Amino acid sequence: MRYDIENKVALVTGANRGIGKAVVKSFLKHGASKVYAGVRSLEKAEPLVSEFGDKVIPIAIDYSDPATISAAAETAGDTQVVVSNAGILETVSPLDDEVFETFEKELEVNVYGLLRMARAFAPVLHKNGGGAFVQLNSVASLNSFPAFATYCASKAAAYSFTISLKTLFTQQGTHVLSVHPGPIDTDMAAKGGFRDESDPVEVVSEGIVASLKAGEFHLFPDRMAKDFEKAYASFAKGIVEAPLGE
Repeated sequence: MRYDIENKVALVTGANRGIGKAVVKSFLKHGASKVYAGVRSLEKAEPLVSEFGDKVIPIAIDYSDPATISAAAETAGDTQVVVSNAGILETVSPLDDEVFETFEKELEVNVYGLLRMARAFAPVLHKNGGGAFVQLNSVASLNSFPAFATYCASKAAAYSFTISLKTLFTQQGTHVLSVHPGPIDTDMAAKGGFRDESDPVEVVSEGIVASLKAGEFHLFPDRMAKDFEKAYASFAKGIVEAPLGE
């Protein structure tokens, strides 16, 4: 399904910085009528409100607090496009003492947060004509790196759920886009030690706009991600993107 962001109402989580902030800006640049900026503390969205005025509506969303997500679905009942962007990265190896605690923390945000957003906003999107649901996954969903093993595992789980959501959301006319960035110039990349080899946030935000318009399921937006895409493309097309039963 092809989807144009122009004149649409969107909601973006993790909107105060990094990729989320860039998505808000790209959506408004391409004609979105309004963007709900999902943030854990409303004051974090003030710079976006100062820049774009009443086209940006701050809304409290904390992936580890299900009540905020349910409340957001009630408040932002006119949402047509959801970008589930919020996420966390911790550095821990599978043999570290804190691996279980760290993995639970990342599951809470990176996986359960996705499920909570999908469950809360599925009826909203359906009511508003189908719309689109965008999930920020990662190239880490396709491989694992010892220093970030729990993050990679959480993103692999999120990607698996995104594939399932694609089938379910298609039944209600909702387009799903799974985004798999490599190192992007964000605080998360800096924490992981990738800032020197990262690409600008705009390659992701502009890529989302273009991929929605093209009706694509996968987006590999940056230099490293495109290397993953080349190796993964055949499997993705023949298995992941193929209709069930074919």
